[in-house]
Amino acid sequence: MAFLPSVLAILEDCLRRTPGLRSCRPEIERAYDCLCSAFQKGGKLLLCGNGGSAADCGHIAGELLKSFRCPRPLPKEGYRLLGNELARNLQGALPALALPDFVAIATAYANDCDPSYTFAQLTWAFGHPGDLLWGLSTSGNAKNVCLAARIARAKGMKVLGLSGETGGQLKALCDVCICVPERETYKIQELHLPIYHALCAMLEQHFFA
Repeated sequence: MAFLPSVLAILEDCLRRTPGLRSCRPEIERAYDCLCSAFQKGGKLLLCGNGGSAADCGHIAGELLKSFRCPRPLPKEGYRLLGNELARNLQGALPALALPDFVAIATAYANDCDPSYTFAQLTWAFGHPGDLLWGLSTSGNAKNVCLAARIARAKGMKVLGLSGETGGQLKALCDVCICVPERETYKIQELHLPIYHALCAMLEQHFFA
């Protein structure tokens, strides 16, 4: 996919501010392509991870579901359908679901079934061909994230990974896996944030700016 100059500038700025991520540039670009393609075709994004990565899932979804760096007014069609009052109080959005936020089903599944299959169950319920699963795991070996990736692949979805240096078991299950050059959990998470912020900003620039 050809990058708009304004989109490319966002990635360049991220790599300038976080030079340790320069080795990840090809994978970041490929992840952007996958995300952009899925949203352009009407697909949605499912996100899963544990602990700090679960919080990152909600963070990513939040940046996509409302304005992040620039305004996202509804198009004229939105005003026609909704009227001025509703339309001017809504914003353009990219559909993203943070699976760790589904607390009721997560606790029910943990109580009634094998809890490691919770994300897999939610991916089975929500995922369709053309959608995309983004799994976050600092080790790449989180069982519940890997199981969700297997379900996503079986359903014809693309799979993105965001992990540490090795990528663990998750890497082999991904179409694109961004493996940051760190091994300690907190250092890995510190590098995940600029990556997903850059990707969210790049997507916003493409679809709304």
